[in-house]
This record gives sequence, structure tokens and C-alpha cells, in this order.
Amino acid sequence: MSKKAKANQVPRRRFLKNTISATGAALFAPTIIPGSALGLNGAVAPSERIVVGGIGIGNRGTYDLGCFLQQPDVQFVAVCDVKERRRVAVKKIADKKYGNQNCDTYRDFRELLDRDDIDAVLIATGPNWHATAAMTAAKAGKDMYCEKPVTKNISQSLVLSETMRRTGRVFQAGTQRRNLPHFAFACELARTGKLGKLQKVFAHPAGMQAMMSGWLPSEPQPEKEVVDWDMYLGPAAWRPFNKKLLDGFNFEKGGGLVGGGVLEWGSHCVDLCQWAVDDCLPPVEYNAPKDGELVARYENGTELIFREKGWIPLGSCPVRFEGENGWVEAGDSGKLVLSSNALLAGRTVDEIGGYPATYHVRDFLDCVKSRKQPKGNADAACNAHIACHAANIALHLGRQVKYDNKKHEFIDDEQANRLRSEALREPWRL
Repeated sequence: MSKKAKANQVPRRRFLKNTISATGAALFAPTIIPGSALGLNGAVAPSERIVVGGIGIGNRGTYDLGCFLQQPDVQFVAVCDVKERRRVAVKKIADKKYGNQNCDTYRDFRELLDRDDIDAVLIATGPNWHATAAMTAAKAGKDMYCEKPVTKNISQSLVLSETMRRTGRVFQAGTQRRNLPHFAFACELARTGKLGKLQKVFAHPAGMQAMMSGWLPSEPQPEKEVVDWDMYLGPAAWRPFNKKLLDGFNFEKGGGLVGGGVLEWGSHCVDLCQWAVDDCLPPVEYNAPKDGELVARYENGTELIFREKGWIPLGSCPVRFEGENGWVEAGDSGKLVLSSNALLAGRTVDEIGGYPATYHVRDFLDCVKSRKQPKGNADAACNAHIACHAANIALHLGRQVKYDNKKHEFIDDEQANRLRSEALREPWRL
């Protein structure tokens, strides 16, 4: 052994003494744990946090994301979008919120759903994707907040409800008005008999027309990393790239009956009417429009009326409930108009205008923890959407249709029954 090697050699006894000394110091030294890990100073302990990912975060999704990020028990960790600019934009928002660079980005939502650390997802794609993405998320063991309209047809509505029940997932449709106090109070008056026997519930469709999706001229298709056109179309029938289809709010990117205002506003307004009738099964009869109104009837005789005009100016998404002993009307201004102030029974109803989603997001998160059903659960969404789809079919056919809630089909009506569903493009399945 060289002199240099001997000089650098530590005697065994001294090595053991130094090791024991260092170990003892480590054992008795105080362990410093960040307050955030213990839930101190207003922070939520990691064990109580809900880890969230986002799928399809555009304009509405960015608003929803802001509502999620306000909640102290949310940790947003990943975003998936077919558009590169949106992936970059959402990552920037999340990383700024947490002061790091940890938000991951994906182009294929299945990769995001494969992550074991994600508890729930925000689905804010276009309506073409909502049901397929929701069902895929449920099968991956994720809870979900899904923007509306949540389905494209009656068949999807039924499968959505059955899938959430079978998988035990918490599903919240983005019908945020269910968690606003003035709408909730109006529905309570109708549901609990305070208006007397309920005779009519009115919903605003914001455009009473049914359309078939069109076909636009082919334009140069962007690189897949920039815009994944094939994934954007997803389960819809293929068509050539066109920027007008890519941008804006589109119900459908393939064949099929487009919902229009009956489905868009209807998924809010009809949802509230469904709540007013105690979330019973959808109407069984739908008539063609007459004098600006489309009248549907529930099995008990109560009428669901879609109408464009004749509303008290209370803001967008108005609803009205009429009983034998009184009526109530409400809208997005946060205000109520009652047939009699006696209906208030001394109560004060908070006026929250502008239909914020914060309360609805909080309801969802609380149910993720408790495993209870949120206000906009899958069964409620299913029934409200079936009512919208059936009304849209009557509108499209220009005649009366009758729906059997037990068989989930139109009675002796082959033409209407063909519109209950549509084929999905390979490889997508519900």
C-alpha cells in the first residue's frame, strides 16, 4: 500500500466512533416538517387533498378551472387538450398558482386517466366528447365534473346513468344553477307543494330549432402536435379539417341531429324544471311547436312548456313554476318574482346573480369525499337530457311523439326511435 493510501485510510475504531456520533446526532436532532404537510396556516394536508386533472380546457373550462383552483383542498396536476396552445395556457395557470413547473400536459386523455394519483377530472371538451370521456373516466376509477350538455342523444343519457351507478363514481353535470339559492328556493316551492298541485313548469330554450350538422370545405390540416384533428373528432363521423369547426361552440362534428338551444339552454332550464317536479321520470308526450311554445306532458298531467317569449325580465335562463295556489319565476339576475310574498314565509333568499359555478364545484368536491350524490348527479342529468332530446326530436319531425319511460323508446314510432342514438366512429365505445 502506498504512503498516500495509508495517509487517507481511516482507522476502523475511529470510523465506528464517528459513525455512532453522527447517527446519534441525527436521532436527536429536531425534524422540520413544512406546515403545509400538516395542514397548518390554512393549508390542507396532502391526505385531505383531491388531485384533479383537466380534459379539454377551453373558454368554459378555464372558468371552471378557476373555480377549482379557489378550493384549498384541490391540487391540479395535469391537463389534456387536443390544442397545443390550450395545453400551454393551462399549464401556465396551474404552475403560477403553485409556484412550480409540475403541471403535466397530454394530448390523449387516456394517458391522463392512466395516472393512479388523480382522483377526479374536469371534463370541459365540446359536447361531442362529453359522454364518451365521462364513461371512459368512470371505468378508469375517476370521479368527474362534466360540462353540459353531457350527452348527444337518449341512448347516451341512459348509458351514462347506468355506468355511474355501476362504477360508483361521483358525477356532477355542469348545471350549476342547482346550487344557487334563488333557483333552489323556487324549486323547493314547487317540489314541496307550497304552490299547490303543480300544473305547469316553463323552460327557456334560447332558440327553438333542430338542425343536422353540416360539411365545410377542406382546409390545410395543422401538425398533430399543434391540433390533433382526429382526436378532436373523436367518436363523431370523420370530416375534413376546417377551422370553423375547430373553433367556437359546436354540438356535433359528424352526422346526427344537433341539439341547438333546446339542448344547450334546455340542459339548464329543463334541468331546473325536472328538479321542480322532484326529479321524476321525463315527460311521456311531446308536441310540435305551436304559437312559439312546445308543450310536453308528464305522466301525472303536469305540463313542461318550452317557450321563447313572455318572460319577466329576470336575466338569462328563466324558469317559471305554476301551481293551483301560486307561481314563482326566477332567472340569472338572482332575483325571484312570486305570486304572493306570503310564499317566502318570512325567509330571506340570497340573491346571487351571474350564475357562478363555485358553489357547484364545492358541492362536487364535498361529495367526492363523502361519496354522496351531488345536486347534478347522473340520474338527474339523464332525465333532464332525455326530455331535451325527445323535445328536439318532436321539433325536428314537426309532430307529436310519445315516450315510454319503461322501455325507453318512442311508442309505435320507427322514425323517432332511429333518432334515439347514433353510431360512434371506431375505436370509440361508450
